Amino acid sequence: MKLHIKNMVCRRCITAVENELSKEGYHIHQIELGEVTVAEDLNNSQLDKLNTSLKHLGFELIDDRKSRLVEKIKNIIIDLVHHNEQNLAINLSAYLAHQLHYEYNYLSNLFSETEGTTVEKYYISQKIEKVKELLIYDELTLSQIANRMGYSSVAYLSSQFKKETGLTPSHFKNIKDNKRRNIEEL
Repeated sequence: MKLHIKNMVCRRCITAVENELSKEGYHIHQIELGEVTVAEDLNNSQLDKLNTSLKHLGFELIDDRKSRLVEKIKNIIIDLVHHNEQNLAINLSAYLAHQLHYEYNYLSNLFSETEGTTVEKYYISQKIEKVKELLIYDELTLSQIANRMGYSSVAYLSSQFKKETGLTPSHFKNIKDNKRRNIEEL
């Protein structure tokens, strides 16, 4: 049985969900961001119990097609920004349409109507969080970060960073209280 789970956004999330399912006695065939395939067929009572235990960890079972699709969009973007070292060779809209086999306009409208923000703004917010992480690590120059994150220039990265955070990347790097938001909060 395939389960769709909201808020699985990182590798630690996969581990947490995996541990919870194992604790409940379920056998996992496959697990990835937002989806778990278990050997068992769960009835409504078991699904309700599992959903309750997952909610305590900040996750939630998703049972409608549109919500699952929105979660897939989020997970693709998160994976692209946070777990992929290569720049996107095509634009985001074409990439999402190709990955999900839907017209981008449909995906974009569904995402906006469900999340209250656009796919593009969500993508930018994820990129800015990754830039913050890279700035905090202090291993790359701003030019290297801009290149790694697919920005055409340091100026464009700085402009977008300031628009999102109210700070320049340099100022952000210098403040001691540089708090990052959780991915789930974006």
